[in-house]
Amino acid sequence: MTSPGGPSLPVAGVRRTDAGIGSAGRALPVPVPFAPTEAFRPAWGAAGPQRQTLLAHLLRRPRPPRLRRERVDTHDGDFLDLDWLDAAPELPHVLVLHGLEGTPRSGYVRATLNEIAGRGWGAVAMAWRSCSGELNRSLRSYCSGETEDPRWVCRHIRASGVRGPLFAIGFSLGANALLKLLAETGDEAPVDAAVAVSTPFDLGACARALDAPWSGGAIYRRHFLMTLRQKALGKLREHPASGLSPDAVRHARTFHAFDDAFTGPSNGYRDADDYYARASSGPHLGQIRRPVLCISAEDDPMIPVETLPVTVAGPWVQILRTARGGHVGFLAGSLVRPRFWAEAQAVEFLARRLVS
Repeated sequence: MTSPGGPSLPVAGVRRTDAGIGSAGRALPVPVPFAPTEAFRPAWGAAGPQRQTLLAHLLRRPRPPRLRRERVDTHDGDFLDLDWLDAAPELPHVLVLHGLEGTPRSGYVRATLNEIAGRGWGAVAMAWRSCSGELNRSLRSYCSGETEDPRWVCRHIRASGVRGPLFAIGFSLGANALLKLLAETGDEAPVDAAVAVSTPFDLGACARALDAPWSGGAIYRRHFLMTLRQKALGKLREHPASGLSPDAVRHARTFHAFDDAFTGPSNGYRDADDYYARASSGPHLGQIRRPVLCISAEDDPMIPVETLPVTVAGPWVQILRTARGGHVGFLAGSLVRPRFWAEAQAVEFLARRLVS
């Protein structure tokens, strides 16, 4: 792997067979299968999908490393907020993308930043538009198919002087957007390797699962839609000429109804079904040309197990499925001393792209 403007870096854990072009314009070697440092074992008392998901959310409260907030203006007159974990420009840096209604202060982002800091690397935790505590200026905010903003942030990281390898880790919605970006850019991808955790590969199937009246996802649907509706109604007050219906947003009680009323049309899709079809990353995994690890739990309460890929044609995308883990859970250790397995394995996968 090569750092732009810097020396060529050897890559560990790969066969020395050229297959694809890296971000610095040189041939990339084909990755070999990733073996976790340890098998995932749920913390005692946290074996079920709901417990994994909810307890991980409650217990994942690590103190983050020292971060620097930067607000950057975008080309379309909006802004993005970035939290920097500063490091020397020649060292690896990681772009971290949070999930639906998360923030750079979400527990899983902080745990990831701590893993990155432990390696001595740098990072940028990007807040999706409207997710940094302040509504963004434009009508559109973010969605699972948003690839323009993370691609722009990658360019900004390079323009800020970072010369070392650039990696990315995405969670849930952020994982889908990351995989979609890598598929769209192929050999021209702006990162050198990536990890996707708890990816909703099929957005339509996930929405149906969450919208089912008596499904285990009902608690998450109510939680997410409460804040999503509030933000959307605020946007429509600021953009009264948008043509979108505040009443449709106000009365949306399912993801499909909300995405039909706001997410889809505000982000350039015809409706919810068009959004799900065009923004899902699953059908496009074969177009990726960077080493990628996808970590998923088969008991994820938000993602039907039948939508999880088993293998992906080609050498680039590796699937790591665990029987348990919930959604962005993967709570190991104990409830008194929790350990967060997915974050540790994600950074380990990236570390193996390098030779110390």
